[in-house]
Amino acid sequence: MDLTKNINGKLLRCGYTTGSCAAAAASAAARMLLTGAAVDSVTLETPAGVRLMLDILEPEPGRDFASCAVRKDSGDDPDVTNGVLVFARAERTASGITVDGGEGVGRVTKPGLDQPVGAAAINSTPRRMIADHVAQVCREQGYGGGIAITISIPGGRELAARTFNPRMGIEGGISVLGTSGIVEPMSNRALVDTVALELRQLAARGSDRVLLVPGNYGRDFAAERLRLRPDACVSCSNFIGDAIDAAVEHGFREILLIGHIGKLVKLGIGQTNTHSSAGDGRMETLAACAALCGAQAPLIREILDCATTDAALELLQREELKEPVCALLGRRIEATLRRRVPEGVEIGYVLFTNRQDLGGVLSRSGNAERMMEHWRE
Repeated sequence: MDLTKNINGKLLRCGYTTGSCAAAAASAAARMLLTGAAVDSVTLETPAGVRLMLDILEPEPGRDFASCAVRKDSGDDPDVTNGVLVFARAERTASGITVDGGEGVGRVTKPGLDQPVGAAAINSTPRRMIADHVAQVCREQGYGGGIAITISIPGGRELAARTFNPRMGIEGGISVLGTSGIVEPMSNRALVDTVALELRQLAARGSDRVLLVPGNYGRDFAAERLRLRPDACVSCSNFIGDAIDAAVEHGFREILLIGHIGKLVKLGIGQTNTHSSAGDGRMETLAACAALCGAQAPLIREILDCATTDAALELLQREELKEPVCALLGRRIEATLRRRVPEGVEIGYVLFTNRQDLGGVLSRSGNAERMMEHWRE
């Protein structure tokens, strides 16, 4: 496909989802089943309004069933499913169109996902795409009976180990995904959606409290230093603001964020996407806090020249300014977090460094200790 997207000044090629592959293969399999003739390609209308023409591979028309595949193309997006063959098998039934998963497609084992426990991990949009395109083929061929579609992805079980599926409670294979039918290159949307999904699962288990950590640093510090249950943490990567929004939407009443200063310092200037591509400002934030705490120009220049927040903390500790600066930074972080949640939702934070000579916990909200008691080992 020729669709491209400008990402940070680079023109990158878009791809198409496993859901689009499954729908195209299902459409072709249904047509082969009803006509007995092989199909070379399928034109597919995606939910995004993009029309795809996809090649059909390994066509196998038959009287009682038909099978074929479409090869996944993720474009310039790094995706473990790029290049896999997504197969669809079509069989006649008495009535209706059913969609299920076969080899390499995972099964849902935990509540809170897009599909119920026991169902194949084929999400709602791909299911609808499959059903709609198969129904269209049935109308065109004047067929009034039913068709059962089975989607399979050879090698999917092995690929699933490189995805979030095992943690999400999807076993035996990968998921058939896609809300637009199109894969945007280098898109962060999939990761944001994964965080929201994990929060939804936690809410489905009856929890209204959540621990958010940007990554392994936060998870390890929470478990090893704060003695909190590691299974209680939801990793939000750089998308702190999006994770808080999702937690609020799913009904969480208490949100505690535990993060390294290298990430959370950016909240001190209201930046809730902490990825470097969204901006930096780490040293500028620390320098501003230091100036407000009485630091003189030479120290401020030294801070601005630092490459890491730990290096800046060393300078502040040398000048006996680390505690007041971290306290001021903590107040700024708390203000950013409070602006993100509505009245009635309690939010707190723990700011830390892994350098024990710099103090470990640098600052925490007044409610953090009480909130942490819920997750103590």
